[in-house]
Amino acid sequence: MRFAGIKTLLVGAVGLGVSLSALAADGVVLLRQFVDSTHAAKGTFVQSVYRANGGRGEESKGDFIFERPGKFRWNYSQPYPQLLVGDGHKLWSYDPDLAQVTVKTMGDALGGTPAAILSGAGDLDKSFTLENAGEGNGLTWAVATPKASDSSFASMKLGFDGARLVGMEIRDNFGQITILKFTKFEANPVVAEDAFVFTPPAGVDVIGDL
Repeated sequence: MRFAGIKTLLVGAVGLGVSLSALAADGVVLLRQFVDSTHAAKGTFVQSVYRANGGRGEESKGDFIFERPGKFRWNYSQPYPQLLVGDGHKLWSYDPDLAQVTVKTMGDALGGTPAAILSGAGDLDKSFTLENAGEGNGLTWAVATPKASDSSFASMKLGFDGARLVGMEIRDNFGQITILKFTKFEANPVVAEDAFVFTPPAGVDVIGDL
Protein backbone atom coordinates (compact mmCIF):
# COMPACT_ATOMS: atom_id res chain seq x y z
CA MET A 1 0.00 0.00 0.00
CA ARG A 2 0.99 3.66 -0.32
CA PHE A 3 2.89 4.25 2.91
CA ALA A 4 5.50 6.34 1.07
CA GLY A 5 3.16 9.34 0.69
CA ILE A 6 2.47 9.49 4.42
CA LYS A 7 6.17 9.14 5.27
CA THR A 8 7.06 12.00 2.90
CA LEU A 9 4.38 14.19 4.47
CA LEU A 10 5.69 13.57 7.99
CA VAL A 11 9.31 14.21 7.05
CA GLY A 12 8.35 17.40 5.22
CA ALA A 13 6.37 18.66 8.21
CA VAL A 14 9.32 18.17 10.55
CA GLY A 15 11.51 20.11 8.11
CA LEU A 16 9.07 23.02 8.25
CA GLY A 17 9.03 23.01 12.03
CA VAL A 18 5.57 21.47 12.44
CA SER A 19 5.34 19.12 15.40
CA LEU A 20 4.17 15.56 14.87
CA SER A 21 1.62 15.95 17.67
CA ALA A 22 0.01 18.89 15.87
CA LEU A 23 0.01 16.98 12.61
CA ALA A 24 -1.59 13.94 14.23
CA ALA A 25 -4.45 16.14 15.45
CA ASP A 26 -5.45 17.07 11.88
CA GLY A 27 -8.50 15.05 10.86
CA VAL A 28 -7.74 15.18 7.14
CA VAL A 29 -4.23 13.82 7.71
CA LEU A 30 -5.65 10.97 9.78
CA LEU A 31 -8.29 10.24 7.12
CA ARG A 32 -5.72 10.08 4.35
CA GLN A 33 -3.49 7.88 6.50
CA PHE A 34 -6.41 5.57 7.18
CA VAL A 35 -7.26 5.23 3.48
CA ASP A 36 -3.62 4.68 2.48
CA SER A 37 -2.88 2.07 5.14
CA THR A 38 -6.18 0.18 5.47
CA HIS A 39 -6.85 -2.06 2.48
CA ALA A 40 -9.31 -4.25 4.38
CA ALA A 41 -11.10 -4.36 7.73
CA LYS A 42 -13.75 -6.21 9.69
CA GLY A 43 -15.68 -5.57 12.88
CA THR A 44 -19.03 -4.77 14.44
CA PHE A 45 -21.14 -1.61 14.54
CA VAL A 46 -24.10 0.14 16.11
CA GLN A 47 -26.12 2.43 13.85
CA SER A 48 -28.49 5.13 15.16
CA VAL A 49 -30.73 7.42 13.12
CA TYR A 50 -31.73 10.94 14.23
CA ARG A 51 -34.51 12.71 12.37
CA ALA A 52 -34.28 16.32 11.24
CA ASN A 53 -36.81 17.34 13.93
CA GLY A 54 -34.53 15.98 16.64
CA GLY A 55 -36.40 12.72 17.18
CA ARG A 56 -34.50 9.46 17.33
CA GLY A 57 -35.22 6.63 14.95
CA GLU A 58 -34.36 2.99 15.30
CA GLU A 59 -31.01 1.56 16.37
CA SER A 60 -29.44 -1.24 14.36
CA LYS A 61 -26.54 -3.58 15.04
CA GLY A 62 -24.47 -5.86 12.90
CA ASP A 63 -21.07 -6.76 11.51
CA PHE A 64 -19.06 -5.86 8.44
CA ILE A 65 -16.05 -6.67 6.35
CA PHE A 66 -14.58 -4.73 3.43
CA GLU A 67 -11.69 -4.92 1.02
CA ARG A 68 -10.58 -2.29 -1.47
CA PRO A 69 -11.57 -1.65 -4.14
CA GLY A 70 -15.33 -2.04 -4.09
CA LYS A 71 -15.83 -5.18 -2.01
CA PHE A 72 -17.86 -5.21 1.21
CA ARG A 73 -20.29 -7.26 3.26
CA TRP A 74 -22.56 -5.22 5.56
CA ASN A 75 -24.76 -7.45 7.69
CA TYR A 76 -27.58 -6.04 9.85
CA SER A 77 -28.59 -8.55 12.52
CA GLN A 78 -30.80 -6.39 14.78
CA PRO A 79 -33.61 -5.40 14.90
CA TYR A 80 -34.31 -6.69 11.37
CA PRO A 81 -31.96 -8.84 9.30
CA GLN A 82 -30.65 -7.37 6.07
CA LEU A 83 -27.52 -8.11 4.07
CA LEU A 84 -25.66 -5.86 1.62
CA VAL A 85 -22.86 -7.40 -0.46
CA GLY A 86 -20.66 -5.62 -2.98
CA ASP A 87 -18.52 -8.04 -4.98
CA GLY A 88 -16.69 -5.37 -6.98
CA HIS A 89 -19.11 -5.65 -9.91
CA LYS A 90 -22.60 -5.97 -8.48
CA LEU A 91 -24.37 -4.75 -5.35
CA TRP A 92 -26.67 -7.30 -3.73
CA SER A 93 -29.33 -6.36 -1.16
CA TYR A 94 -31.07 -9.26 0.59
CA ASP A 95 -34.12 -8.83 2.83
CA PRO A 96 -34.93 -12.20 4.45
CA ASP A 97 -38.28 -10.99 5.84
CA LEU A 98 -39.47 -10.05 2.35
CA ALA A 99 -37.72 -13.04 0.75
CA GLN A 100 -36.36 -10.58 -1.83
CA VAL A 101 -32.99 -9.83 -3.40
CA THR A 102 -32.24 -6.65 -5.33
CA VAL A 103 -29.15 -6.59 -7.54
CA LYS A 104 -27.58 -3.58 -9.29
CA THR A 105 -24.42 -3.02 -11.30
CA MET A 106 -21.97 -1.11 -9.14
CA GLY A 107 -20.19 0.79 -11.89
CA ASP A 108 -19.08 4.13 -10.46
CA ALA A 109 -21.93 4.10 -7.92
CA LEU A 110 -19.56 4.10 -4.94
CA GLY A 111 -17.85 7.33 -5.98
CA GLY A 112 -19.86 9.87 -4.00
CA THR A 113 -21.28 7.62 -1.30
CA PRO A 114 -20.16 6.94 2.30
CA ALA A 115 -19.05 3.46 1.19
CA ALA A 116 -16.35 5.10 -0.93
CA ILE A 117 -14.45 6.06 2.22
CA LEU A 118 -14.34 2.48 3.50
CA SER A 119 -14.19 0.35 0.36
CA GLY A 120 -13.54 2.69 -2.56
CA ALA A 121 -10.40 2.84 -4.66
CA GLY A 122 -8.86 5.44 -2.35
CA ASP A 123 -8.98 8.54 -4.57
CA LEU A 124 -10.77 10.76 -2.05
CA ASP A 125 -10.09 14.09 -3.76
CA LYS A 126 -11.86 12.94 -6.92
CA SER A 127 -15.20 12.63 -5.14
CA PHE A 128 -14.95 14.70 -1.94
CA THR A 129 -13.91 18.05 -0.55
CA LEU A 130 -12.06 17.33 2.71
CA GLU A 131 -11.86 19.59 5.78
CA ASN A 132 -10.35 19.26 9.22
CA ALA A 133 -13.08 19.52 11.89
CA GLY A 134 -10.82 19.62 14.94
CA GLU A 135 -11.35 17.88 18.28
CA GLY A 136 -14.65 16.84 19.84
CA ASN A 137 -15.86 14.16 22.27
CA GLY A 138 -12.27 12.95 22.66
CA LEU A 139 -11.88 12.30 18.92
CA THR A 140 -10.26 14.05 15.97
CA TRP A 141 -12.71 14.73 13.14
CA ALA A 142 -12.60 15.16 9.37
CA VAL A 143 -15.48 16.25 7.15
CA ALA A 144 -16.00 14.84 3.64
CA THR A 145 -18.46 16.72 1.41
CA PRO A 146 -19.37 15.06 -1.90
CA LYS A 147 -18.57 17.07 -5.02
CA ALA A 148 -21.41 15.57 -7.06
CA SER A 149 -24.58 17.66 -6.94
CA ASP A 150 -26.79 14.56 -7.04
CA SER A 151 -25.13 12.78 -4.11
CA SER A 152 -27.36 10.82 -1.74
CA PHE A 153 -25.95 12.67 1.29
CA ALA A 154 -24.87 16.20 2.17
CA SER A 155 -21.79 15.58 4.32
CA MET A 156 -20.01 13.01 6.43
CA LYS A 157 -17.87 13.38 9.55
CA LEU A 158 -15.32 10.72 10.47
CA GLY A 159 -13.98 10.45 14.01
CA PHE A 160 -10.53 9.09 14.83
CA ASP A 161 -8.97 7.99 18.09
CA GLY A 162 -5.36 8.31 17.02
CA ALA A 163 -5.14 6.36 13.77
CA ARG A 164 -8.21 4.23 14.58
CA LEU A 165 -11.53 5.02 12.91
CA VAL A 166 -14.15 5.01 15.68
CA GLY A 167 -17.30 6.39 14.06
CA MET A 168 -19.04 8.21 11.24
CA GLU A 169 -21.82 10.81 11.19
CA ILE A 170 -23.69 11.01 7.88
CA ARG A 171 -26.09 13.90 7.22
CA ASP A 172 -28.51 13.38 4.33
CA ASN A 173 -30.04 16.05 2.12
CA PHE A 174 -33.12 16.31 4.37
CA GLY A 175 -31.25 16.96 7.62
CA GLN A 176 -31.46 13.41 8.97
CA ILE A 177 -28.29 12.15 10.66
CA THR A 178 -27.09 8.55 10.76
CA ILE A 179 -24.40 7.77 13.34
CA LEU A 180 -22.22 4.68 13.02
CA LYS A 181 -20.13 3.59 15.99
CA PHE A 182 -17.59 0.84 15.36
CA THR A 183 -17.64 -1.33 18.47
CA LYS A 184 -14.88 -3.49 16.98
CA PHE A 185 -12.57 -2.57 14.12
CA GLU A 186 -9.74 -4.84 12.96
CA ALA A 187 -7.58 -3.36 10.21
CA ASN A 188 -6.09 -5.50 7.44
CA PRO A 189 -7.30 -8.95 8.52
CA VAL A 190 -6.93 -12.07 6.40
CA VAL A 191 -10.03 -12.07 4.18
CA ALA A 192 -11.61 -15.36 3.08
CA GLU A 193 -11.84 -15.83 -0.69
CA ASP A 194 -15.63 -16.24 -0.56
CA ALA A 195 -16.29 -13.32 1.80
CA PHE A 196 -17.90 -11.24 -0.94
CA VAL A 197 -19.65 -13.99 -2.88
CA PHE A 198 -23.43 -13.90 -2.72
CA THR A 199 -25.83 -16.48 -4.14
CA PRO A 200 -29.55 -15.73 -3.83
CA PRO A 201 -31.25 -18.32 -1.61
CA ALA A 202 -33.66 -20.70 -3.32
CA GLY A 203 -37.22 -19.45 -3.54
CA VAL A 204 -36.57 -15.70 -3.14
CA ASP A 205 -37.62 -13.05 -5.65
CA VAL A 206 -34.66 -11.53 -7.48
CA ILE A 207 -35.12 -8.01 -8.83
CA GLY A 208 -32.54 -6.53 -11.19
CA ASP A 209 -29.98 -7.58 -13.75
CA LEU A 210 -28.11 -10.80 -12.97
